[in-house]
Amino acid sequence: MPQIPGPLKILPVYAIAAAGGFAFYKLGLPLPWMIGPLVATAALAFSERFDIRIPVQTRPFGQGVVAAQVGLSFSPAVFAQLLQMAPLLVGMALMIIFVGFAIALVLSRMAGIPLTSAMIATLPTSPVEAAVVAERYNFPPAPIILSQTMRISTVVVLIPTAIFFIDGELGRTARQMNTTFHIPSLLALAALSMLGMWLFFKLRISNPYFLGPLALSSIVTAAGVELVPFPSLVLWAAQVVLGTWLGSNFRRSLFTSAGRMVMASVVSTLLFIVASALIAAALSQVAGMSWETLVLASTPGGVTEMALTAKFLGIDVALITAFHLVRIFIVVPSIPHIIDRLHRYENR
Repeated sequence: MPQIPGPLKILPVYAIAAAGGFAFYKLGLPLPWMIGPLVATAALAFSERFDIRIPVQTRPFGQGVVAAQVGLSFSPAVFAQLLQMAPLLVGMALMIIFVGFAIALVLSRMAGIPLTSAMIATLPTSPVEAAVVAERYNFPPAPIILSQTMRISTVVVLIPTAIFFIDGELGRTARQMNTTFHIPSLLALAALSMLGMWLFFKLRISNPYFLGPLALSSIVTAAGVELVPFPSLVLWAAQVVLGTWLGSNFRRSLFTSAGRMVMASVVSTLLFIVASALIAAALSQVAGMSWETLVLASTPGGVTEMALTAKFLGIDVALITAFHLVRIFIVVPSIPHIIDRLHRYENR
């Protein structure tokens, strides 16, 4: 396997990833600058012809850019609307936990692993955080990382593609390119992003590289300060970084070492997505909201990826982000307690 020294080994990967994004963009496919790099990098990583190791430290750039831009959607009127919808936001988050438990039962049976391990692999969180929890209970982290990565990547590819082709007019305006470079606003938004990352990291808040920039950007916007969004090239670059990092996790060794976990992860991920979507579609009839909105709100994906999907599809970005943030603040702090109780029950 050829060894390329230093940071030079990353640059060709990003070039191939960006080419994948451009190809998807020209083909008119949904969320091209994230899905294209994801597919291209995953194919390259799986071939194992080159040693592809994209550092996790690259991900904060993509998260910070997306989060700061999403924060611009949180106007005072939007905040008031979200407060009125608090019961629905909390209810959807709890629904995800119950569906996740049911899917974990399926994964446990199919993969032949303890229910505790299956729950860690299923509940929506980041692959890194899930691996840390797995090691705490002496579970091998590799299958957990595989399952969590499969969930995020499948959601990123499947959900926008499905909604785009079912309801084709969505996403057409997202192809319009924003070429406005308002330097003072650009610098202010970048400064808010970096300050938010640093502050939330110091406070040890979960997912600081997204929540920090989002918090500061939304506070400034809610205060009535209008900032110009990042130009499309900056947002596209952020998506390329995120897609490349996701795709780089699909190494062949991870799949070959997982055994039955591979097929079990695929099946359980699809079941999770379908079950959440069906429940959300049914709720949309009761709540008087579009099925696209609630399906995207209930999808067990990362908040960064879902915010980008909402932006591409022309769905209310602030609302979708709020659904996923509420889920994060309910699910993530609950994971240690849920896993601990489940682990004690299994050890009886």
